[in-house]
Amino acid sequence: MLLRLPTSVSEAQECMAEGAVAIGGATLVWATWQRDGFPELAMSLRNLPEATAVAPETLGAAVVLHRIDERVPEVLRRAAGTVGTGAVRRTATVGGNLVGSSLRCLLPAALVLDARATVLGPDRAYETDLAEVMAKRHLLLSLGWRTPIASGYRKQPAEAGGPPPLVVATAVHADGEGRHRLRIAVRDGYEVLSESAPCDAGADEVLGALERTDVGALPPGARDVVREQVADIVGSLTDR
Repeated sequence: MLLRLPTSVSEAQECMAEGAVAIGGATLVWATWQRDGFPELAMSLRNLPEATAVAPETLGAAVVLHRIDERVPEVLRRAAGTVGTGAVRRTATVGGNLVGSSLRCLLPAALVLDARATVLGPDRAYETDLAEVMAKRHLLLSLGWRTPIASGYRKQPAEAGGPPPLVVATAVHADGEGRHRLRIAVRDGYEVLSESAPCDAGADEVLGALERTDVGALPPGARDVVREQVADIVGSLTDR
């Protein structure tokens, strides 16, 4: 297998045109390659500046999870810190987790941040939403978002080898006119749902609004965790 390491978007596009398979840490595909054979040409974005940025409102797709620190919002940092083991987090990348994994542990955090994705197409890099990235498995370059006022994250304990653990991610955003809106994303099993509600009148208002959405159809245990998370984050706004 020949591994290419492009240092510019144009070089990465050339690799794509040559049929290079994009890899990050290869944590999700290595065993398959050992069984079925390695691709002739692969490409890593770890030398591409657009894919390696870590900043308050930007995260590159080639960033390994253990590098995600206080420069990004709490919800994203905590989501990355709970993925797998320390060895996995030192190898797995943002792009691999979002596009290559069935668990997509970072997706709830990205959704509540209302993140936009920059992806690399055959003729240009362009911005799109996360739904398109997930559906079409684009080559992700980076994520971008507006810094939230507050954010939170809860991942329930789970047995190794069992069903995916419940995840509840939350973030509060200002609309520029003094109003606030809470975004929430819940991973229940392999499915992720995302909703939002105004939150200036308190947690009861938020929970009442969410009960009228798909969040209200979650199992009782999951709804209990949602209530706790909403109460925590809305309550934190009064301390600011």
